[in-house]
Amino acid sequence: MKRPILYSVLFMLLAIIFDQLSKGALLYMILGSVPVGGESFQLVPYPYLMAHVTGFFNLVFTWNPGTSFSLFRALGESAPLAIVTMTGMIIGFLGYQLFARKNTKLETVALSMITGGALGNLIDRLRFGAVIDFLDFHVGGLHWPAFNFADICISIGVCLFILGLVINKKGKK
Repeated sequence: MKRPILYSVLFMLLAIIFDQLSKGALLYMILGSVPVGGESFQLVPYPYLMAHVTGFFNLVFTWNPGTSFSLFRALGESAPLAIVTMTGMIIGFLGYQLFARKNTKLETVALSMITGGALGNLIDRLRFGAVIDFLDFHVGGLHWPAFNFADICISIGVCLFILGLVINKKGKK
């Protein structure tokens, strides 16, 4: 396996593993176990406050049936299938960008993080029909939408990809 491909797979796996372990730990704290294939469990209300950590950060437990920042929640019954399909297409596109073309090291890391984060959230969608979010930042009563480590990987990956574009543009002048 070529070294860039190995690094890409490693970054994706790290994103998925860290994301799924953090969500598994959260489920264990809430439910006392982690549901496995076909087990039924009660969805807790949205959002369920677990702990005040600081004056600006809480741990919460929420189900996000929509996409980032709860977009597309209004699709109703067709949302899960539509979102899983869109996510699969996006992951396929990212995989093509990552493995079929020559990328800089920064682009490789960025695309790997985005793909790993998307796969982490896709795993939740396929297992539970929704994504587990639990990081809640706020200023007073104003809360940023809750998110998870997969979302962090996606956001950092997008920022790194944009940074790479800016660096490459400056280098070509």
